[in-house]
Amino acid sequence: MSIGNTRTVMRRELISYFATPVAYVFIVIFLVMSAAFTFYLGGFFEREIADLEPFFRFHPWLYLFLVPAVGMRLWAEERKYGTIELLLTLPISVSEAVVGKFLAAWLFVGLALALTFPMWITVNILGNPDNGVILAAYIGSWLMAGGLLAISACLSATTRNQIVAFIVSVVVCFGFLLSGLPMVLDLFRGWLPQALVDGIANLSFLVHFNSISRGVIDLRDIVYFALVIGFWLTANRIVLELRKAD
Repeated sequence: MSIGNTRTVMRRELISYFATPVAYVFIVIFLVMSAAFTFYLGGFFEREIADLEPFFRFHPWLYLFLVPAVGMRLWAEERKYGTIELLLTLPISVSEAVVGKFLAAWLFVGLALALTFPMWITVNILGNPDNGVILAAYIGSWLMAGGLLAISACLSATTRNQIVAFIVSVVVCFGFLLSGLPMVLDLFRGWLPQALVDGIANLSFLVHFNSISRGVIDLRDIVYFALVIGFWLTANRIVLELRKAD
């Protein structure tokens, strides 16, 4: 896989984001909702603790809808307007196209996340937070967004309808978020071996994100998100290869 070709696809995709108002609308919605959840639902001031726990607590649920909104257009739009055939006839491999478009979308989400830095400044003005924990939570949040985005990108490649891609992505991502919760695991405990139940629990984004957001960057959590992203990008490539063969 050529890094140069991947970078070219990534740059083309990033430029396309800011060619329309959609990118700016997404960033504004993300920032406004993050602030609303932190200050109103999270009780930021009422807690009288200088940390960003209320801010990161709602990230999984924000991403559940906002990340599929980014991912739904990655391939569905290319298929709808027929530009996917042109893209796949260029002297680049399918893998380079998949990774390039994914990285562009991931960087875009990362930019939106980075623009929440005033929150970080605010807690440092108000007190003495553990900035190591906050940095770890930012890393975990970005990794979780990457996992959700890889799922959305793959599912976007299966249809030319962005709304269908969005709905299916939300449903699948919702399953990955909830799989580690006790109420879900209780459904399996009665008829599945404990090893399989533990396996389902380990699929949960929440379990791994919550671990990192507490300031513990465990290699197993990093590997988990890397495997999730790698698996869904591979599936994305296979879907496109099958479409190309047709």
